[in-house]
Amino acid sequence: MRDIVEAIIEGIPRGVPVYAMPMEGRFGQGVRQGVTVALNRFLDLPGTRLDALSPDGKWIYESLGRGEVRSGRSLESLLAAYRYGARVTFRAISRLVDVSQMSPDVLLSLGESLFAYIDEISAASAQGYAQEQSERAGEQQRLRAELLEMLLRGDSSDGGPARLAAAVGWTLPESVVVALVPFPHVEGLRAGLGPEGLVAERGTDVVVVFPSSSGLRRRRELERALAGRRAVVGPPRPWQQAGESLQLATSAGAHGIGRPLDAEPGGAVGAVGAVGAGATVWVEDHLAELVVRAEPLATDDLARRRLAPLEGLRPLVRARLTETLLSWLRHQGQRTPIADELFVHQQTVGYRVAQLKQIFGDDLDDPEVRFELELVLRAGHR
Repeated sequence: MRDIVEAIIEGIPRGVPVYAMPMEGRFGQGVRQGVTVALNRFLDLPGTRLDALSPDGKWIYESLGRGEVRSGRSLESLLAAYRYGARVTFRAISRLVDVSQMSPDVLLSLGESLFAYIDEISAASAQGYAQEQSERAGEQQRLRAELLEMLLRGDSSDGGPARLAAAVGWTLPESVVVALVPFPHVEGLRAGLGPEGLVAERGTDVVVVFPSSSGLRRRRELERALAGRRAVVGPPRPWQQAGESLQLATSAGAHGIGRPLDAEPGGAVGAVGAVGAGATVWVEDHLAELVVRAEPLATDDLARRRLAPLEGLRPLVRARLTETLLSWLRHQGQRTPIADELFVHQQTVGYRVAQLKQIFGDDLDDPEVRFELELVLRAGHR
């Protein structure tokens, strides 16, 4: 049997090129032990009711599978080595036994037994390979979540974030954004974000830290990953101040910034400028709303005061006029962009603006009143 073991050990580097290395050290010892245990067990099995693999044997082949992950090789390389060993063993048995004296059925049964045994060994190694991959993925996720928490705390002492980022293969960017995603909408989130996104659970939400930049590419990447997830994304901040981005995202979510106040039948949005119920809210696009809604009672009082001239109008007329008023304020009275935004003719814009000037009178000429009107309208008051 020792000759068979040596033949397999010597032949594996030739039969499986990925193992073209000296069979020495821990790797060589593991291979030699695996081959020896396999042959001994296989020769002991005929005529017994023993399991194909003993507990110790199963542990050996699981360990070999784990070692392939640690060495960065595919499982197929190890399975190919097993198949090579089976062929060498079958040829060696054929030389030791006068196969001419064996019936075809016996010879076939021997071959089937050998390769069935190799299947058992392969299954044990596949299990070890999968377990190692799972444990490594879990450890990576744990370290990435630890890095995320460190960034949100603003803990940059002793170069901790840099070291931890290097350990998980994440490059510290100049700036990041922090997003909140509700639990019911997180399925497939990690895969969608890819390795650049740090993800961790926090309360009833999942928190995401993602690199930011002045260009649109990063925003589009994140937009695709967050599509339909009801996410709120804080404004960009240097990674040392990631907690500020989270704070603003949390505040925006708490005040419903960018969300429809009252969706009409068919999915229409009651608040001008509000996004669809499942769309991503980018806080940097709604900073004025956030400022106003931080004091909702004061905003309500201001809205009652400034929108009082619209009292008594039919709801549909009031909705059209407030929509036009906000667009008029936003575009400083320029008819073309107002018409484009509202999808109406410029003459329609002129007619509505004339109505507004008649209703509000000289107030629309007052810069302070215009500012207050825009604030309450952006806050969703109609």
